[in-house]
Amino acid sequence: MELTLILAPFWNALWWLIPLVILAGLLRSPWIKGAIGEALVRVAIRWRLDRKTYRALHDLTLPTPDGTTQIDHVLVSPYGLFVIETKNLRGWIFGGERQAQWTQKIYRHTSKFQNPLRQNYKHVKALAAALEMPDAMIHSVVVFVGASTFKTPMPANVTTGEGFVRYIRSFHEPVLSADAVEDLAQRLADRRLAPTRQTHRSHVAHLKTRANPHAKRRCPTCGNPLVLRTVKNGSRSGERFWGCSEYPKCRFTQHLG
Repeated sequence: MELTLILAPFWNALWWLIPLVILAGLLRSPWIKGAIGEALVRVAIRWRLDRKTYRALHDLTLPTPDGTTQIDHVLVSPYGLFVIETKNLRGWIFGGERQAQWTQKIYRHTSKFQNPLRQNYKHVKALAAALEMPDAMIHSVVVFVGASTFKTPMPANVTTGEGFVRYIRSFHEPVLSADAVEDLAQRLADRRLAPTRQTHRSHVAHLKTRANPHAKRRCPTCGNPLVLRTVKNGSRSGERFWGCSEYPKCRFTQHLG
């Protein structure tokens, strides 16, 4: 019997196996996981929240004085703006509202990630500046999708699955008129950068610059240079941070890193 006939079944199986291996690798990539998580939240928004009441904008990249900011989802409603940050993670999640980093634990593997509340705080401030509206009318919401379980108490605005829908629906007091909702949604649509690959690449390059502690930075509030400062008193004495060079006129601060 010819060797090719013997190996034929193995080659046929290999042709099926290679695409599966590639697909498994793609599904593990942070970009794909993030896209899947955002898609799941988008579907929940579409089917669980009234589209006439909540005007949704997704994958919103806005220009800021120091570059750009990318927001997963924004809902404009009579009850204010809801800024939604999505995390597609599995395993046990440990974290506190004031902790700089949270912990993900999968069996014996432990990893750290940025506190999503702090991450979303920057989005809230960017929206408040862009729309010239008070922070109190903008609500931060964090959604964990995937097989994740909180192992520490979380604030009400940090949810799993479709829990974010219940949180958003808990707001009943109107703070914006119908005309104001329409105006804000239109202003955001006009201000956003085109959702293209180049926009994404430019935003990623901006994030890498921000992650470099030696790179020059500008204040996202007023656009002036940020300078390194040191806490002089209290429990954080000696800790370094970025502060606006126009202090006390501008009081923006940012954690080092």
